[in-house]
Amino acid sequence: MASGTVLVAGASGLVGQAAMRHFAASGDWEVIGVSRRNSQAVPGARFVALDLTDADACREAARDFGGVTHLVYAALHEVPGLFAGWVDEEAIERNGAMLRNLFGPLSEAAPGLRHVSLLHGTKAYGIHHPSIGPAGVRIPLREREPRREHRNFYFVQEDYLRERQRDANWGLTVFRPTVIYGDAWGNNMNPIPVLAAYAALLRDAGEPLHFPGRPGHQGLREAVDVDLVASALGWAATSSAAAGGTFNLTNGDVFTWDNVWAAIAETFGMAAGEPRPIRLAEFLPEQQERWASMVRRHGLSAPEQVVDFVGYNSLVYTDMLLAGTPAPSNPLLNSTIAARQAGFADCMDSEDMFRKWFRKLQGDKVVPSRR
Repeated sequence: MASGTVLVAGASGLVGQAAMRHFAASGDWEVIGVSRRNSQAVPGARFVALDLTDADACREAARDFGGVTHLVYAALHEVPGLFAGWVDEEAIERNGAMLRNLFGPLSEAAPGLRHVSLLHGTKAYGIHHPSIGPAGVRIPLREREPRREHRNFYFVQEDYLRERQRDANWGLTVFRPTVIYGDAWGNNMNPIPVLAAYAALLRDAGEPLHFPGRPGHQGLREAVDVDLVASALGWAATSSAAAGGTFNLTNGDVFTWDNVWAAIAETFGMAAGEPRPIRLAEFLPEQQERWASMVRRHGLSAPEQVVDFVGYNSLVYTDMLLAGTPAPSNPLLNSTIAARQAGFADCMDSEDMFRKWFRKLQGDKVVPSRR
């Protein structure tokens, strides 16, 4: 018998796709994914096209969600250019409305709802906001710290769900993963396709893998593998210790770009080159003709438009990560003690994570193989 029916909102996104794969692969769940864009097919899961900004469409769709027992809410609206949207009132309201449009009719249609997982991130600490910023937070970032009030759609969504929870019988778990890495392409905040496209283009041109970020950047970084995030979602769905909790998520180690760059280069069969600072948001679109030619020559499954493959916001995001911001003197490290004490102890070597995802993109013929 299935453990329940899980509805994944944002099924075409980085976390949504991984969550669909995780729940479907277990064989214990009926899995339904919803998003405005088509999701990649996941064996054992059903996809429903749904625009969460359309309240009427959400009410209509909810009629078929009566058996839903678990909701994974990983839907996200970002504006072009990414960073401005993090403090934009319209973007904040739109993200709040998307959750309300879905959850309102779902809660009425699905009387057996048992648990909701809400995907947020470390911006909950205010590191992105001009009123707080990286200098205004305590390191490591801990979930038990009092909420620093600032305009943030995370708080709009969380406050809404906690209000709806008062007379309900379902549990709520909030996750705050650090920078997430995975294989999903065309998304807002995934560096893996960006770096894969950059490496493939340099190799196609006979170049080594030059480091495009700030030279000598030794700032400590954290990452979280999207499959680890999906595993945490599976744990939260059935763990009483997760209900009511808020949990940071990381791989459990740290890395510097300088120290993983050789491993990334090796995965593509390339030598690690010298630092050559560039803005990938400018460089990759300029390589459109070479990219399209490479896709055709190698019979790749990636789109011929390079920006469609990497996602423009992911270009902007990756440039930020490679530039070494925030300053290395104040690395934004996350405590994951709360998750471990509650019973979730999965971890991942970050260097192995990079190898894993680049090899998968090669194996899936999304980018040329190292051979």
